[in-house]
Formats: sequence, structure tokens, C-alpha cells
Amino acid sequence: MARVLRMPEVAAGAIQAILRGWAVAAGAPFGKGEVIATVETDKAVVEVEAEEAGVLLRTLVEEGATVEVGAPIAVLGTPGEPPGTPVPDVADAPNVTPAAEAPPAPVGALPADGSAAGGPPPGGPPGSGQAGRTGERVFTSPLARRLAKEAGLRVEDIPGSGPNGRVVRRDVEAAVAASAKAPRTPAPTNTPADIETRAPTNTPARTETPAYTEIPHTPMRRAIAARLTESKRTAPHFYLRGTAGADALLATRAQLNQGGGPRVSVNDLIVKAAAHAHVRVPAMNVTWTDTAVRAHAQVDIAVAVATPGGLLTPVLRAVERAPVSLVATTLREYGERARTGRLRQDELEGGTLTVTNLGMHGTEEFAAIVNPPQAAILAVGAARQAPVVQDGAVVAATVLTVTLSVDHRPVDGVVAAEWLRVFLSLLENPLAILA
Repeated sequence: MARVLRMPEVAAGAIQAILRGWAVAAGAPFGKGEVIATVETDKAVVEVEAEEAGVLLRTLVEEGATVEVGAPIAVLGTPGEPPGTPVPDVADAPNVTPAAEAPPAPVGALPADGSAAGGPPPGGPPGSGQAGRTGERVFTSPLARRLAKEAGLRVEDIPGSGPNGRVVRRDVEAAVAASAKAPRTPAPTNTPADIETRAPTNTPARTETPAYTEIPHTPMRRAIAARLTESKRTAPHFYLRGTAGADALLATRAQLNQGGGPRVSVNDLIVKAAAHAHVRVPAMNVTWTDTAVRAHAQVDIAVAVATPGGLLTPVLRAVERAPVSLVATTLREYGERARTGRLRQDELEGGTLTVTNLGMHGTEEFAAIVNPPQAAILAVGAARQAPVVQDGAVVAATVLTVTLSVDHRPVDGVVAAEWLRVFLSLLENPLAILA
């Protein structure tokens, strides 16, 4: 029996998401637990898995479309059910694509008359979807709209081959191909008389180059901008800076990596030190809510990971109880999955502190913005050689500078100062981190 697949609530409180792609072709079967589609939220890409085996009878949403949570995105059937099976009412679907629909024409594949593939012939009656139609509403998918804008075309001038004349991706691709094949008017040639009578000029040839290139905002970039703007506007920040000797920390890391287990980075040890500091100063292990300061029983720490689309902060759970080898393994796995868009939404939620490290890029120190509702963010700079005073003498040593940005609503300055003192002490006595 046919049933409707609706856009899931992939994140708490989400009202819409982007249908990134279909993993199953229309008319194809799938098994229980297999991925049917991938959905993009403002933070990650989520895979939609089949609750039971079946067949994809129809897709109702094109790839790249933004869909409200709960809206129909596909029609599923039982195993072996033919595509012609009557389907439930999907009138509220943003786009209906039957399973028997012909595949999109490749770019450049045009009919003999030069019209767009699948579109009505030129000169058709008003409302038929022919080029240059005016005075009527043009239905188009978000992806087709974006592709047309990038190509400098008006969707009103593109014939639509989708349901009810809807302009879809293949229509734009065909229009772009037709535009590229259109004959160009040759530039006028100069006659000998023109050459003789024209005054010479020393003005160099002018080349038309665009002054800038616009990169459209991604959902992740919009989310980052909104959250950080809200943080700076609503959370009263204050900043504490401290420097620790790092020679013992680097020596401990070298010893740990001689054992043949998972390789441990300086950042892994820093995350562990931050967790131990939270245990010793529990007043820092809090988050802010509208009605209370929430004190947490375990230490969950987010770690910033740079991806092509923006910064993600997957959260490590119960870091205070995890051995440093597990921290290293988990952070490496999170980093790989973050850069390929395979983090789950629940792996990006929670935490009371974020650790962000730009030391590997040579940055000596910087200040970061708190990610609400967390209470603080720790910005870590590069370990570097510097002159320090030891026993009244100036010697060369390796030092590391950190900056703690704190939301003053749940945490007072004296609490943050005590936390930073404990944290720096742990860096200088790294065996306590491994306890």
C-alpha cells in the first residue's frame, strides 16, 4: 500500500530543511535501514533511512529544494508494487515527479527545432510555458531559479517541462545550452578607407572583468552569522588571557606517541585539561537558560572543526572519564565526518565549553565568541619559543597562550579566573591530565 514520506524534523525546533539528494532512484526498491535521501540542516547533512523495505514510487521534491518539516517529499510503496499504483493525496507537495518520468536530458541535447527539451514549441498559446510569456505566474523549483540566476537568464523566458509547466533543472540546462549554441552577430570589419581616415590612438584595449564575485549564503553560513550575532548582542562577554609553559606538555605528548597506540595531539591534551579544570571548578560547567543557570553532572566539551562550508563544533561526552587515547580517536573521527558532512545532529548539540585552536596556523593568540547557551569558549594559540624568567635568569622556553571568553550571565569573573589558573597549572603538570 502506498504511503507518503514526509520531511523529518532533523533538528529540534527546525521548521525547514534542504533536500540535498535522493539515494534511491524513482521506481527502485530499497531495504529496511537503507538510506533513501539526504537532508541538509544548518549544521550537518542527515541521512533519511527507510523504516521498512519498499519501493520509491514517486519523488515529490527536487534536489536542492527547501522544504518545510512535515511536508511530503516522496511516495513509498510495498516491495514489488508497480509505479502505476494509486497514491495518497499529495496536493500539498511542492513538486510532484512521477516515477515513470523520463530522465533529464543532458546539457546540449535539444530538439531539431532548437526549443528546450520537453518544452512546448515556440509560438504556443498563452500560458503554455513558451519563452517570453508574461502576465502569468511562473512556477519553478528553487534549484532551477538559482541556476537561471547564475546563468543570467530569466525564468520567465524558459519553457517549463515539469508538472503544470513548472520550470525544473533540465529546462534551465537546456536553455543555457541553447544560448551557448545561438549564432553570434559577427563584428563589423574595417574597410581600407576606414583604416586610412581613422585617427591613430594610443588608448590600450579595455577588457571587461567583473569587479567582484558573489558567493550565495549556505544554510550553515547563515546559521553561523545569526548565532554569533545573537551571542555578541545578548551575551555580555569578558575575556581572560593566560600563558603556560609548554615544554612538559610537548614532552608528555612525545612519550604517549611512542607506545604505538592512537596518536595524541596537543589539542587532545588541551581538551582533557579543560575537562579536569571543569571538575575542579564545577561552577564553570554550566549553561544559561531563561529561568535558571543549569549545572551539569558530566563534562561535555565541543571542539571547533573547520570545514569547507564553515565551522562545526561536534561535542565530546563525559570527557573527564575518557582516556586521552579515546579523546584522540573520537576527535579524529569527528573531524573526518565533519569535513564530509556526515555528523549527526545530536553530535552537534550540548556542551558547556568550546575549544578552538588556531595554533597550527601560527596564530599566537586570539579571542573567540561564546556559542550560546554554553558559558565559555577557549581560544588556543601556537606553542612558541619565548624568553622567560626562571630562578632569576632569562632563558628560552616554549610557551602557549590561551584566551578564555566568558558569558558573564552564568559565570562571574572570579570563577573564570580560578578556572584559568587551574587549567594553566594542568598544562604545566601534564601527568595530572592523564590521571
